[in-house]
Amino acid sequence: MKSYRFMGMLLPLWLLAGCGDDVGKVSLGWFTTKDVVIDAITDPKVPGVTCHISRIEANLNLADPSDMSIACRQTGPIHKADIDTIDKSKSGEVVFTESLSVLFKSLKVRRIYDSEHQTLLYLSYSTKETNGSHKHALSSVPLWRTDAWEQRPHPAEATSKS
Repeated sequence: MKSYRFMGMLLPLWLLAGCGDDVGKVSLGWFTTKDVVIDAITDPKVPGVTCHISRIEANLNLADPSDMSIACRQTGPIHKADIDTIDKSKSGEVVFTESLSVLFKSLKVRRIYDSEHQTLLYLSYSTKETNGSHKHALSSVPLWRTDAWEQRPHPAEATSKS
């Protein structure tokens, strides 16, 4: 029974492994089995945002290295209705997961909403179910000049009028 429960936990990770669009792949040399892979992902709840993630793919290793980079940009309209559907907690929500090894290591992208600055933050990091990793990267997408932007007095303006 435990093995079915365990497989049930792993199945979503395996299904999500191919969710990113493979944009590019660059070999690191003739005498290495490592490549830089570039994936593009669209935020499922905010489709006007696309993130590009570069990471190392080591073909003959059991685990890919944890190094990665992320760049997220507005690539379409962002609406207030999109922002209303996202998790606004401090920890945000995972929008992308990709398995990096057969040993429970995965790359995750988490969206966090900075309500004070009206900005979407995208944090990419690697996890290993047995221990965490300190390697991470951050990208931000401001909502300025989108339909989701809420006009509010700037904190400096509010204090100067008092």
